[in-house]
Amino acid sequence: MKHFIAALLTGLVITLAGCGGQGDKPVFKLTDVTGASFGKTLELTDHNGQRRTLADFKGKVVTIFFGFTHCPDVCPTTLVEMANVMKELGGDAGRVQVLFVSVDPERDTAEVLKHYVPAFHPSFLGLTGNADEIARAAKEFKIFYQKQKLASGGYTMDHSAGMYILDSEGRLRLFAQYGVGAPTLLHDIRQLLKP
Repeated sequence: MKHFIAALLTGLVITLAGCGGQGDKPVFKLTDVTGASFGKTLELTDHNGQRRTLADFKGKVVTIFFGFTHCPDVCPTTLVEMANVMKELGGDAGRVQVLFVSVDPERDTAEVLKHYVPAFHPSFLGLTGNADEIARAAKEFKIFYQKQKLASGGYTMDHSAGMYILDSEGRLRLFAQYGVGAPTLLHDIRQLLKP
């Protein structure tokens, strides 16, 4: 029995050593969605009035978050976390592009986004479009959003709170649930920045 257990343990150690030998394969803390059939296209207008597609950011790791400027908590929290990530990245921050896609084109004009989004970090870009363009983008990234009327007569927006991360080749790689924190985001973005 001792010999069997010893042989089993030896085999396990060899197997684990073999797994560790892959070296260049990143180990992520976020949800790995590599190979997903969605999240391949995006075409909207940035807060400077320029049409943008994912191809514009090739060579950079891209984070995409859908939200709205009147959001009381989820959106500003996520943007603050990403601002902290950019600060920690130092010189590598120039190799990352944060995109904030508005699901509220009625209120979030390019001018509104131009004041809101870069307030978190000057390199962040706000993206918007007409209702159909936003719907297409949300569908492509499997984002839910819906207008909810308020008793006061105004409205708010319910929306998916996660963030997607694409590698420098423009491939969808990771999904970050809301509230994972800047250290986890930083770890995985650094993995994607490795040559």
